[in-house]
Parts: sequence; C-alpha cells; structure tokens
Amino acid sequence: MNKTKKIFLIILAVSHLTGCYHTSKSDIQGYMDKTREFVENLIKEDYNKCVELISMEHELASGIDVEKLKEEFANLKENFVEHWGTQIEYTYMNAEKKFSKTISEKLPPNTTLVTIEFKNKREFGVVRVLFDDNSNKILNINFLDTKEQIPTMTYFWLFGVVVCIVPLFNIFVIRQIKRSALKRKWLKYLTVIFLNAPVISFAAVNGISIKLLSFQVFGAGLTERGFLNTYWAIGIPLGGLYWFWKIRQKKFAKRPAANCTI
Repeated sequence: MNKTKKIFLIILAVSHLTGCYHTSKSDIQGYMDKTREFVENLIKEDYNKCVELISMEHELASGIDVEKLKEEFANLKENFVEHWGTQIEYTYMNAEKKFSKTISEKLPPNTTLVTIEFKNKREFGVVRVLFDDNSNKILNINFLDTKEQIPTMTYFWLFGVVVCIVPLFNIFVIRQIKRSALKRKWLKYLTVIFLNAPVISFAAVNGISIKLLSFQVFGAGLTERGFLNTYWAIGIPLGGLYWFWKIRQKKFAKRPAANCTI
C-alpha cells in the first residue's frame, strides 16, 4: 500500500509540474529593472541609453539603422507620455520561454517573452518584452492596445471570505475521515484535496467565469499578478461532499432504531 501511495503522489506531482516554466525571483527582478530602465530613459528622451538596452548583436537586430531606431523611440515616447504620463509603476505578470519545437512556437530560440503590467494613478496597461537569453537585453518591446480603469478591489477582497469556506469545509471532512473507521484513509484525503471541480473564478477586472474541466487543489486559491491576473479560484468540493455524505450515512446506519410503546 505504501508503494502504491508513493507512486500515486509522484504521478500527481509530475502532472502538476509538466509544462510549467519556473522564473526565479532574480530573473523576474532583472526583467522588471530592464523594462523600467528602458521606459524611464524613453521618457527622458535619452535614446542612446535605450539603444544600449537593446540586443543589437542578435541576428534579429542585424541591419537595423540606429538613427532610424532612435526616431522610432521618439515617436514611441510622444505616444506613451500622451496616453500614460510620466509617473509609472510596474507589476510582473508572467514569462514564456521556448524549450523545444513544440513549446511556444512563436518565440525565437533562446528568448523569453515577459508580460508586465504598468499603471499610472487612474489606468493600467500591458507591455510585452522579448528578451535575449544570451545578452539579457531587449529584442522587442510591444505596448499592447490595453487601457483599463484601475478597478475597485473592495468587493474582490470581500469575496475572499466566501472562498475560505471551501478549504475550511475540506479540513473538516479530512478530520472526520481521520476519526472514522474507513480503510485507506490516505486515498480519501487525496480525493478531498484534489477533487474540487468545476472551478469558479472571480477576477478583479473580468468578474466571474466558470472552468468546467479545471481542478483546484484544496478547493481555493489566490493568484495576484497585476490587475488582469488577479483572481480568486474556488472549486466545488465534490470529494469533500461525497465523503461527508458517506460518513454521515454510516453514522445514521449505526444508530439503533427507536422503540415506541403505546
């Protein structure tokens, strides 16, 4: 039984990690610093510094006229300041990297596409920056056509109180399983922990959505990466509800029938 349990846990761990790209804190900070530095120099019209942050030695940059590039930076600066001003804050969202021919086909080899959210006092937008992994410099920077009002977060955080109900219920059911006479309790625990589906998401910007084929570990979770990627995820506790019902059913079955004498 112990061997079966270990194999089952390994399969779950591998399936969870497959396809994920882990970005270290130092990498994230480097991407953020380079992006911030580029935009700040752009606003200050220091286009020479902007050019220094570009991976000019990369094959994708071969043949680029530096003077024409500076002219493009000047146009970009005018457009950016007009729409966003000069006081900008940044939040990391995610990163994509090409490991093989079957992953992120749109990315050139040895590059990382980083998505960063930026905001002024009223609105936020998104910029995608393609980094050269060899030089750790910028290959391309693309300000997406996204401009949204910064949302009020009061209702979002209040929804977190509702989200907490599911993991608390799952903990209660696990304790009930532990106290019961059920066999292979570890398998019941895993059912309660992982069988939480479908998943209801409540996003700070886009509101409520339902993912029918998604599972939420332990029933609830919070993702917080910029306004667009900030959301609560709450899974319907199917495993917890099933074993709560089964345990209650066994308890009622054990109760002696009441004798009624007239």
